[in-house]
Amino acid sequence: VQLQAFGGGLVQTGGSLRLSCAASGLIFSSYVMGWFRQAPGKEREFVAALNRSGVRMNYADSVKGRFTISRDNARNMVFLQMNSLKPEDTAVYYCAANPTTNFYNRSPGGYSSWGQGTLVTVSS
Repeated sequence: VQLQAFGGGLVQTGGSLRLSCAASGLIFSSYVMGWFRQAPGKEREFVAALNRSGVRMNYADSVKGRFTISRDNARNMVFLQMNSLKPEDTAVYYCAANPTTNFYNRSPGGYSSWGQGTLVTVSS
């Protein structure tokens, strides 16, 4: 299984970014997909997850209403649209694949495969 996240960059407060993650080596539509992030000196934290069909989402309270997770099962890709970005959103963002049906699982341990991460920096 390979996951490759891209789309990070430097953006000002209030700006937007769209992260993408391309998956290969798995039956993509059989996996819950999630995004996590890790800021310097902090633990990896849950951001959002999406069920296999892409119709049910789970968001961290800190991003609810600002971030939107989506997927394209035909292209084996998952996306994270990030709007109204804040400096506290600065982190390395990781996409991850969960082989179960539980998209409520917010623990990194519930995800079996991880991408390499893409850095998002929000300047104040």
